[in-house]
Amino acid sequence: MPDKKTAPLTAPRSAKPAAAATSPKPTKSATPGRHAPGAAHPADQAVFDPVAYGNGPDDSVTDTTETAAITHHTMTLGGRTLAYTATAGHLVVVDPSSSQPEAKLFHVAFTLDGAAAETRPVTFFYNGGPGSSSVYVLLGSFAPKRIKTAMPGFTPPAPYTLEDNPDSLLDESDLVFINPVGTGYSAAVAPHRNRDFWGVDQDAHSLAQFIKRYLTAHDRWNSPKFLFGESYGTARSAALSYVLHEDGVDLNGVTLQSSILDYSKAGNPVGLLPTCAADAWYHDKLKITPRPASLAAFADTVAAFADGDYAKALAQFPQVDAKTLATLSDDTGIDAATLKSWGLDVAAANSRGNTLFLISLLHDQGLALGSYDGRVTAIDTGIAADIDPNSGGNDPTMTAVNGVYTAMWNTYLNDDLKFTSNSAFTDLNDQAFQYWDFHHIDPTGAEKGIDAKGNVVLYTAGDLAATMSLNVDLKVLSANGYYDAVTPFHQTVTDLADMPLLSPTIRDNLTIRFYPSGHMVYLDGDSRTALKADLATMYQAATADHAAMSRIRGLEQRKTPLR
Repeated sequence: MPDKKTAPLTAPRSAKPAAAATSPKPTKSATPGRHAPGAAHPADQAVFDPVAYGNGPDDSVTDTTETAAITHHTMTLGGRTLAYTATAGHLVVVDPSSSQPEAKLFHVAFTLDGAAAETRPVTFFYNGGPGSSSVYVLLGSFAPKRIKTAMPGFTPPAPYTLEDNPDSLLDESDLVFINPVGTGYSAAVAPHRNRDFWGVDQDAHSLAQFIKRYLTAHDRWNSPKFLFGESYGTARSAALSYVLHEDGVDLNGVTLQSSILDYSKAGNPVGLLPTCAADAWYHDKLKITPRPASLAAFADTVAAFADGDYAKALAQFPQVDAKTLATLSDDTGIDAATLKSWGLDVAAANSRGNTLFLISLLHDQGLALGSYDGRVTAIDTGIAADIDPNSGGNDPTMTAVNGVYTAMWNTYLNDDLKFTSNSAFTDLNDQAFQYWDFHHIDPTGAEKGIDAKGNVVLYTAGDLAATMSLNVDLKVLSANGYYDAVTPFHQTVTDLADMPLLSPTIRDNLTIRFYPSGHMVYLDGDSRTALKADLATMYQAATADHAAMSRIRGLEQRKTPLR
């Protein structure tokens, strides 16, 4: 899930004592065993959790019980029948110095039955926000079940469908979906408060503690380890990968989906232009005859134009080169007079922060484009035009899928995973975003600083470069949607090219892929299938190199992490 309260293409806006003072001990339900294939499944264990998980900045809990609902399932994937165990519940993270409880993090894990832990990868997933739970990536991407949507159209109201996922990653890895503090059913443990974890570095350290706790609780320290983050989750992955390395947990692979690694470049028209052109291509609004047959080839051409003549034209405005203006108009479908009124800036916004291009391309049809997926449209006339899409859930893309997500998550969690609670499940927490501390100290001890408007500038591409330089076998996959105007694909390419990583050998570990989809790449069926194939390639490359696996394990053994 993207940054809910962030206006598209702009940088983000900036108790009682614990009942127990001992380190948390896992309950039986928190550490399910891996029974052999063909063996009788143990009985499912349902859980009702009566703890009140508040999502406010000063909320916390005193309970430190690690309980989990455990259910057993089968699915057919790639012609194979897979038996797997689902675990939905809490693990307690502790202060690495005192080992006292700090927070209870809710997670859902899917583990293949009968697999050998040392050769079986485990992948930790999360969304972004900040303030998003992992429900979006869980139900949309590579878990054993997925929602059925009508993307890029509006998914009609219930009844909805939850179906076996033919693109599940379960054949390659166990899957753990994490809800950071203040999301899902995750909360601080008193005397800590939720807001204590709402910051770039605070969040990375708490998730590192969760991952280490999971590795201990499930005896997975020697398993190949992967991260999968979306949107702000990519900034989180960059910082987290370095924190984990410093704690002796060296990763085999990281997937960055819909990246934002340099917030100073948010709203950069050069980075956005190829996305605008892709939107115009999709909606058949280009002023090019014939329409380019290949989106990928057209996007490459526009990217070269953006970096060259378009960047020069922006710098020289109000002087306007006629040829450049004509090309810009052809590529975006916006007339030359309108482009000049925008100062040639395709990222320009109105007084409410709405990106002008997104509300102009189909204005004659009374429609606006989704910022998260430009293929998606919504009515932009009458009262609908006065409902601010920057409020988050009103963006056309989110409107198209929010209903199915809400209904099917409640159904799946309560009925299939057998975890129930009388607390409200927090899918998106506006308060976390509001209170988020975007200050970040990078691996060199430096901070990017403050921009001209006084906003904290978050930069984590350097963290990723540092981790890749230290863990020379780390594989990184950057996955990007052509129609994503929130984290534009071309800006991601530029950010990765500019990160301080000079070794061509290490850069060979980075793969960048593009898909005809939006911010949530996996909501497009063909794109999800293609991304699954790219993930499988990365996982197999990361785990088939036995020398690399030995080096990664050697790095871990040099450290003595608090487990």
